[in-house]
Amino acid sequence: MLSGILLFNQKGELLILRAFRQDMRPRLADVFRIQVISNAQIRSPILTLGSTTFSHIKSENIYIVGVSKGNVNSALVFEFLYKLVSLGRSYFGRFDEEAVKSNFVMVYELLDEILDFGYPQNTETETLKMYITTEGVKSQRPTPEDSSKITMQATGALSWRRDNIKYRKNEAFVDVIEDVNLLVSATGTVLRADVNGAIEMRAYLSGTPECKFGLNDRLTLGETGADTTLGAAPVGNMHGNKASKAAAGSVTLEDVSLHQCVKLSSFTSDRTISFIPPDGSFQLMTYRATENVNLPFKVQAIVNEVGKTKVEYSIAIKANYGSKLFATNVVVKIPTPLNTADISSRTSQGKAKYEPSENAIVWKIARFTGQSEFVLSAEASLSAMTNQKAWSRPPLSMQFSLLMFTSSGLLVRYLKVFEKNNYSSVKWVRYMTRAGSYEIRF
Repeated sequence: MLSGILLFNQKGELLILRAFRQDMRPRLADVFRIQVISNAQIRSPILTLGSTTFSHIKSENIYIVGVSKGNVNSALVFEFLYKLVSLGRSYFGRFDEEAVKSNFVMVYELLDEILDFGYPQNTETETLKMYITTEGVKSQRPTPEDSSKITMQATGALSWRRDNIKYRKNEAFVDVIEDVNLLVSATGTVLRADVNGAIEMRAYLSGTPECKFGLNDRLTLGETGADTTLGAAPVGNMHGNKASKAAAGSVTLEDVSLHQCVKLSSFTSDRTISFIPPDGSFQLMTYRATENVNLPFKVQAIVNEVGKTKVEYSIAIKANYGSKLFATNVVVKIPTPLNTADISSRTSQGKAKYEPSENAIVWKIARFTGQSEFVLSAEASLSAMTNQKAWSRPPLSMQFSLLMFTSSGLLVRYLKVFEKNNYSSVKWVRYMTRAGSYEIRF
């Protein structure tokens, strides 16, 4: 895996060098400084010179570099580097040059704990904080019982959750967050329509609860091609279950990634998501959807160039979601030619303003109620140019946030919590769809 870890500041000064194998030579730090930091043309996060590969990321004002020999899993290397940054922020508040210089010993101690001969080990923050304390203040000598708990958590199946967690009120919050991407051609053909989604969870539950998660009745994963029933039990005491009607149908998900706490055996056999959650916030699942995407907005854009002195715009946007829902912070950016001198516009809702710095008319609608249709009409007056170039017509783009709607149709059917103390818990579910790359050519 990794032969060593290097940390540089922006000037190229070496802050940390930790070698895990004999092939990690100090001169490799000079090679990275010359080839990457001093070379403004380097943009790739991966540089291979001979048999040595430098994989680097940047956090605040420092470079974090993983040095490896031979063919390694690049995705795993970058996952580890970003995990190292999050660990540093958890311990020091920030992970920058000042934090590293003030905590040299702690950084080396963390590296020695999370890497063994260059292979990543336990990187769970809560587990590490049990026996690596900040500012060099060590906990008192642990009893054999405490030592066994630390060992069990560091090496056992529940490294993500500590024991004896207690809450006065037991709650679980589930957020289904989706970024919908759309690209429509000038003739109205949909060139791209997909969804990048994530199920975020905040669990404030006492003890060691086991949770069971149910999604749509009919769910197809990846290329399995088989619909699998995911428990049609009612949501029970969940609040805010007002997702779109389309969510009740079948849903096809791709590239599903699950948190390590999920029991893969039950997920593989009957698609039940069973897990013992980490304490606090975590990402339970990520996925993509490319079939049957529910597009929240339909846009019709008509743009006419009148000679070389004027451009006429007619933009109509209709909301495809239910009339009880509404989108907020809707921003439509309508590109204008570079030689635009003046803009006159009229809107049926919201405010439109010409932004010369962005070469666009920015149309803002604070609240967009479902099934509504709003129209913008505008004229752009163009100034004469000595070298008149054809306008490239960049696409129109949208930004928005829409609560209680999922473009993939994903729906949380139930979330059940089982714990030996048999306490009652409150579950909350929220859906949010946002604009990823939502563009319409004209």
